[in-house]
Amino acid sequence: QVQLVESGGGSVQAGGSLRLSCVATGTLSRASYMGWFRQAPGEERQGVAGIYMHGGSTDYDDSTEGRFSISADGAKNAVTLQMNSLKPEDTAIYYCAAQWGVALGDVLFPTSYSHWGQGTQVTVSS
Repeated sequence: QVQLVESGGGSVQAGGSLRLSCVATGTLSRASYMGWFRQAPGEERQGVAGIYMHGGSTDYDDSTEGRFSISADGAKNAVTLQMNSLKPEDTAIYYCAAQWGVALGDVLFPTSYSHWGQGTQVTVSS
């Protein structure tokens, strides 16, 4: 059974940095693409960054481009999100997601993924 195991997160002051990591276990097949999403209380889940595991092309939400960087190790089905210049509005639960096989849509759309991690809290204080 495929599981996504997240690590990282925590609390930081505005302007600081955090690094999130995620690895897929239970499969030897390379994912088609993986991504990071976030959800703040009372808000919808939002795509933060996505990466295609065969080729490495990336996509970012406008709110994170230039501050966040996603990278991946396709052989390990692992993805990392480096978050710099964090702002209080970045506070949310961050989720790792992955899709194997046929692409279901844009890498920044939650409906494009069939597998999800349990989430990790990121809190940015002003």
